[in-house]
Amino acid sequence: MPLVAHNDLPTFERLRREGQTILSADRAAHQEIRELHIGLLNMMPDAALEATERQFFRLVGESNPIAQFYVHPFTLDALPRGAKAREHIERYYEPFAAVRDAGLDALIITGANVTHPDLAQEPFWTPLIEVIDWAMDNVTSTLCSCLATHAVMQFRYGQARVKQPAKIWGVFPHRVVEPRHPLVWDVNTRFDVPHSRWNDVSRAQFEAAGLHVLVESEAAGVHLAVSPDGLRAVFFQGHPEYDTVSLLKEYKRDALLHAQGWLPEPPPFPRHYLPCREQAILKEYQERLGRAARAGDPLPEFPERLVAPRLDNTWHDTAEAVLGNWMGCVYQVTHRERRKPFMDGIDPADPLGLGWG
Repeated sequence: MPLVAHNDLPTFERLRREGQTILSADRAAHQEIRELHIGLLNMMPDAALEATERQFFRLVGESNPIAQFYVHPFTLDALPRGAKAREHIERYYEPFAAVRDAGLDALIITGANVTHPDLAQEPFWTPLIEVIDWAMDNVTSTLCSCLATHAVMQFRYGQARVKQPAKIWGVFPHRVVEPRHPLVWDVNTRFDVPHSRWNDVSRAQFEAAGLHVLVESEAAGVHLAVSPDGLRAVFFQGHPEYDTVSLLKEYKRDALLHAQGWLPEPPPFPRHYLPCREQAILKEYQERLGRAARAGDPLPEFPERLVAPRLDNTWHDTAEAVLGNWMGCVYQVTHRERRKPFMDGIDPADPLGLGWG
């Protein structure tokens, strides 16, 4: 079933224009269909705040036909924000205290930009721990994306991420290594996932923490892992929520940062993402950008309109299937009326009956 537009967040109208079914709160109230309330802790920087919001709203809304989805976005006050982002947050986002008091069936935590090698030095560290500790005790399942995965692995399991010699950047093939888990039922045994990170938590680290690895890549490492009970915590290291052009926009950002002297080297091309013709277009752009920057001339326009139409998306359908499976698992173990973490008769140590607890 669709997302429910329970406020006037612009993302709802944007998704409606894309063709996604969005129910008004009034219509939803007259539907005899189960509600699921999902929190979205959006920690992304200002430039990516609304895009990340849309990406996760889109995946949730497309994921499963069994419920009406109420998504509750919130963020952390400790994150630095510009005036425009603060206005958006104040108008459309909910305070964590309100989300906590109302309760959630599931929670998604996005990545974030960092400035310190040690995540514990980041300003969001302590409030993020507060949210995650609350969620582990009160929310049926929490899905951590990329940086959020690294943060939880560090403070909850004592496994610090490791800086890599080169950025793990591109679209990489992955394999399902634990096909009996419901999160990967009826998905391809091999599928692509975008990654964009300098740091990695290895399979050995996930297993040392007692977690179960479900999906991994020879080149990009672990993508999907779950907590010992199989559901309470779900970890992504990749970015299955990414739009087709997300990596292209990251390339543009890094190319401009290099031209402005903020990065020592021009960015490489994301792996397995750009066809040869598009690489040639961007190589020419990079050369013109460098000449303009050195001469103090106006910077050339980024050739997105020439590159974007020929990019392929080879990950979204699988991302939708995995999110759908996740919503299905949450649906099975949440109690509709009382909204407590687990239904009567369900073992909290093994809610999915996998025998892993």
